[in-house]
Amino acid sequence: MKIFGRRDAEETEPAFVPGFIADAVQRPLVPVRGDQMLSALRLRVLKQIDPAMMSDLALPVLQRQLEQVIHEIANEERYELSGREQKRLAEELTQDMMGYGPVEPLLRDEDVTDIMVNAPDSVYVERHGKLQLTDVQFRDNDHIAGLAQKIASRVGRRIDESSPMVDARLHDGSRVNIVFPPLAIDSPCISIRKFSRRRLGLTEMVENGTMSSGIARMLGIAARTRLNVLIAGGTGSGKTMLLNAMSNMIDHGERIVSIEDAAELQLQQKHVIRLETRPSNLEGNGQVTQRDLLHNALRMRPDRIIVGEVRGTEAFDMLQAMNTGHDGSMCTIHANNAREALTRVENMVQMGHFQLPMRAIRQQILGAIDLIVHVERMHDGVRRVTQVTDVCSLEGDIITTNDIAVFEFEREDPQGRIIGHYRASVIRPSFQTRIDYYGVGRAWAAARTEV
Repeated sequence: MKIFGRRDAEETEPAFVPGFIADAVQRPLVPVRGDQMLSALRLRVLKQIDPAMMSDLALPVLQRQLEQVIHEIANEERYELSGREQKRLAEELTQDMMGYGPVEPLLRDEDVTDIMVNAPDSVYVERHGKLQLTDVQFRDNDHIAGLAQKIASRVGRRIDESSPMVDARLHDGSRVNIVFPPLAIDSPCISIRKFSRRRLGLTEMVENGTMSSGIARMLGIAARTRLNVLIAGGTGSGKTMLLNAMSNMIDHGERIVSIEDAAELQLQQKHVIRLETRPSNLEGNGQVTQRDLLHNALRMRPDRIIVGEVRGTEAFDMLQAMNTGHDGSMCTIHANNAREALTRVENMVQMGHFQLPMRAIRQQILGAIDLIVHVERMHDGVRRVTQVTDVCSLEGDIITTNDIAVFEFEREDPQGRIIGHYRASVIRPSFQTRIDYYGVGRAWAAARTEV
């Protein structure tokens, strides 16, 4: 199957070949290597390919046929273009047509966790927790805009000046945020949080330094004994990664409903219902929020509800779910420490329920949340669990907490890696009765000694 099925009639006549040869003899070689020549060459290629035929081809076949088209046009126009340059242009066109353009190699790089397109000549990645400027470049702002619109359209969303912000995801589950002009002043901006193909469990997280073996055993017990867990941390700190790892400990006989803005959880259980929010359409109708999905999830007979990230008034509905028989529910929240996570939950509940007194809100929080786990991306690039906090009681109008374990910094080694240890509390946790009920009280005590 050939992709160049739309060539002009005179180009396909038998007389075309000798005419081309004669013309090539008379025409001098054009040593043009600038953007103008490449733009003209791209346009000629795009005019000569048949999109219907192209869509049926495998990527390697498509690239080889594009190389053939580019070679023919370069010879016809007498462009000075080496075989290596022709191959590179064919690869670029293949990525633009069928993949994700210049960022395609970064998406295939297993070491890259985040991709940030700030401008045509400013593309950063995160590798091993560190930001790095890459040599990847876009042609211009329109090239970035074209990629952004392709990403949005593939998940039924739109991005333009009238709707200049969008959250989307790639086919592999990677999360994408796009900001368009006029909000992004210099260039359209694309931020991609890659979907990790490596499914880390708690054991693997111990091996890479995220937590100690004692902390891992505690979190595993918390998941098995159906404690309600709030995972807090900053952007890119590893909240979702930890949520995925803890969810591995959930019994496979339970029915789980997950709710997310952009689906990225990797739950291993068989009985999982995945729900995703939907933005409004062009007329401003049809929006489905996390709060709408939470209301509906309560009618779906879930054993557990997992919310990818609580960020608004749905916090109240999440607390209600945790308080009404859906033990073992989990969610994440942006916060700098465990205490601030509670404050943020209070503020989000107030956003939608101004009539509730603060004490009533705090009673709801106390009845709903058993454990707060705080994770942090530290300056050596390692994501670590820094706090495991028990939500204890209400004294007056203040929620009291107890840090079951806290990471304490000691020093840096010669390679810049942080060395520290966990300080464990000997105070009996407020949920001791629950872990005793599940028969793991001794296991919890042993884990605490390993912290």
